[in-house]
Amino acid sequence: MIIDCHGHYTTEPAKLQIFRDKQLAGLADKSRRPLTTNLGITDDEIRSSVEGAQLRLQRERGTDVTIFSPRAAGMAHHVGKEATSREWTTICNDLVHRVCTLFPQNFVPVCQLPQSPGIKPANCIEELERCVTQLGFVGCNLNPDPAGGYWCDPPLTDEWWYPLYEKMVELDVPAMVHVSSSCNPCFHGTGAHYLNGDTTAFMQFLTSDLFKRFPTLRFIIPHGGGAVPYHWGRYRGLAQDMKLPPLSEHLLKNVFFDTCVYHLPGIELLTRVIPVENILFASEMVGAVRGIDSETGHHFDDTRRYIDALPLSAADKAKIFEGNARRVYPRLNAHLERRAH
Repeated sequence: MIIDCHGHYTTEPAKLQIFRDKQLAGLADKSRRPLTTNLGITDDEIRSSVEGAQLRLQRERGTDVTIFSPRAAGMAHHVGKEATSREWTTICNDLVHRVCTLFPQNFVPVCQLPQSPGIKPANCIEELERCVTQLGFVGCNLNPDPAGGYWCDPPLTDEWWYPLYEKMVELDVPAMVHVSSSCNPCFHGTGAHYLNGDTTAFMQFLTSDLFKRFPTLRFIIPHGGGAVPYHWGRYRGLAQDMKLPPLSEHLLKNVFFDTCVYHLPGIELLTRVIPVENILFASEMVGAVRGIDSETGHHFDDTRRYIDALPLSAADKAKIFEGNARRVYPRLNAHLERRAH
């Protein structure tokens, strides 16, 4: 089985954006607020939204299951106030739940959280618990920078985040560290802000003892870890200078990386530097890069091709494609067992 741990609902029906536009317009003029949170999206509209996109690409590329969450850029935690984010988050999570209910063979849900700049992450616990215990979600996406490129909140290793981590440990769910859209003109969203977020989160983890406090807490750093694998020697050296344990002991029992790296040399580097046990297959399709590589003739985000081309054993490829996702997302197993039957 091939499990894609990183998929977003980027092909939502237009009615979702219509609601969002009204919600945001209502921040300036209350009379323009949407009158209801019922989007009026039918099951047929949901089916149509994925059948020609994610489902077709799963079939064409030979993948089986996608761990599926709301559009990352659409989270936009910097917009509005806490109530804005909470309403929007609930709507997006409920819509992802409907997709996964209609296509249980293909999608397993992960939730966004109702984060907002300056608002304690503890306020996200209620939505996380609802999604996991009532709707069957297997994890969450955690934005380390709800300010959208301005980094106003404490680092991920600060006690500010601890109540949320305690709930994640209790529920036995991991978080993918994933920023949202950038409102800082210095940082392009997918080309800079995403990768900045990945790299920054890793360095925050490195300079802390977070995993002594939470030994079973798990994070997936997407997009191949940003700059991390390329600069692994730098991080090893920094850890050594700080008198920290080797990274294999200090971080790699808790921090994992996905394969959203869109060329073979990048995947080769990732698998040479990071232990196979810490790599989860992912494509992020339909996502940040949708075009065809003029050098190969294949889509950039057809990442299975890169794993297939690696000189790894069948056992190691099985870890990347399936085994590691089952370990990092333990609630996923129940979904896959139902799928098998």
